[in-house]
Amino acid sequence: MRINKFLSHNTTYSRREADELIKQGLVKINQKTAQLSDEVKDEDKIFLKNKRIYKKTQFSVIIYHKQKGELVSRKDDRGRKTIYENLPKNFSTWLSVGRLDYTSEGLLLLTDSPVIADALMHSDLEREYYLKIKGQISKQVIEAMQNGLEIQNSTKGAHAKTKINAMKFAPFLDFEIFGWSGGYTKLRVVINEGQNRELRRFFGYFDLEVMDLKRVAFGVLELGMLKAGKYRFLERGEYEKLRDFLKINGIRY
Repeated sequence: MRINKFLSHNTTYSRREADELIKQGLVKINQKTAQLSDEVKDEDKIFLKNKRIYKKTQFSVIIYHKQKGELVSRKDDRGRKTIYENLPKNFSTWLSVGRLDYTSEGLLLLTDSPVIADALMHSDLEREYYLKIKGQISKQVIEAMQNGLEIQNSTKGAHAKTKINAMKFAPFLDFEIFGWSGGYTKLRVVINEGQNRELRRFFGYFDLEVMDLKRVAFGVLELGMLKAGKYRFLERGEYEKLRDFLKINGIRY
């Protein structure tokens, strides 16, 4: 593992901040001053400002009920509210597992371990959502949900400054259409990807605007009755299931 990655995984510093500490000569591997290109082996002893840094063997995860009108970001140059302004200060360095956009709400996972954040973010665990769509779901949309979709222009439903155009959407794992009334359709969908604004782009391709989007589950972790703007730590049984997932996938933490 590269030295800056080791530091970011086992301290509160980001990789960029770790790079600066290394450049300043404040990091040692055993008794040698570390260089940016150095790799860390299991038997190595790492020191930062003469204090030994031990590899983390434990991690923590919280479920946060993100509210509409919050950014999953540490700061915003437009002054919009972020999730970290609502969370206690001791979570200021925790990492979110993916994102929910500004107008979306629901279950958001945060962890103090970059390894866990990366593993969950790039997993194929199920994500369950409730949606309110402006318009009616046609047979063509249903077929795309069943069979998947590949498009060259997926900018509808995306952020105005997106650089992502072509996207491939896997078949939905499950979906349920509750009904159509007043010009809107409500439905539940289950997918196992976490691409950028995936559902908004998918339905946007069919000129259907997602008015409401709420994530209610991520793998075995459920939002349940957790109120908007509140958080909770995982329960013991949830941690056990998460560790089983990590073990099955060969992820060391």
